[in-house]
Amino acid sequence: MPDATHLTAFALVALGLVLTPGPNMIYLVSRSVCQGRAAGLISLAGIGLGFILYMLCAAFGITALALTVPYAYDALRIAGALYLLYLAWQALKPGGRSPFQLRELAPDSPRRLFAMGLLTNLLNPKAAMLYLSLLPQFVAPGHGSVLWQSVALGFTQIAISLSMNAMIVLGAGSIAAFLGGRPLWQAMQRWLMGTVLASLAVRMLAQGRR
Repeated sequence: MPDATHLTAFALVALGLVLTPGPNMIYLVSRSVCQGRAAGLISLAGIGLGFILYMLCAAFGITALALTVPYAYDALRIAGALYLLYLAWQALKPGGRSPFQLRELAPDSPRRLFAMGLLTNLLNPKAAMLYLSLLPQFVAPGHGSVLWQSVALGFTQIAISLSMNAMIVLGAGSIAAFLGGRPLWQAMQRWLMGTVLASLAVRMLAQGRR
């Protein structure tokens, strides 16, 4: 299991990342506004399953790398940092999209809502790269099982992500209405998240050089 310091730091980073713009949040907000909170929560359940599948794949993959190819493990850390810099640029670049910009979605059945939530997450490269870039930063190969450290961190991220996204689903209409007429707030949100991602990436690259 990761120690308390690593777990707390990881939880704070995960909290910042879950609030960054991405396909999952855009889909959940749009679905909740177009079809209601229940539809948003069912979609969120599908997204949660996608997170679990990605997390388990990443945990086993990271474990294999740490045990067999240490240099590949370091390369994964650096590649993850570069990907976070890419996400930061997507948030900060002129014309970047806020997660609360809505799309028109037709009503769907509960089964299709769950399937679409799962598919949205599985086809979201941010979800896959999140685990491959984030988990290795908080796993210490010399301090216990890499697999169980990865799983513990992964479920921590999933709990934070589902909790925060559930709150966003429940308040999607109000949040979208508030931000819709306040472009300055949307810009501030994008700059805040972009800065968090860029800062984390720089920290990860600095660690990779040591």
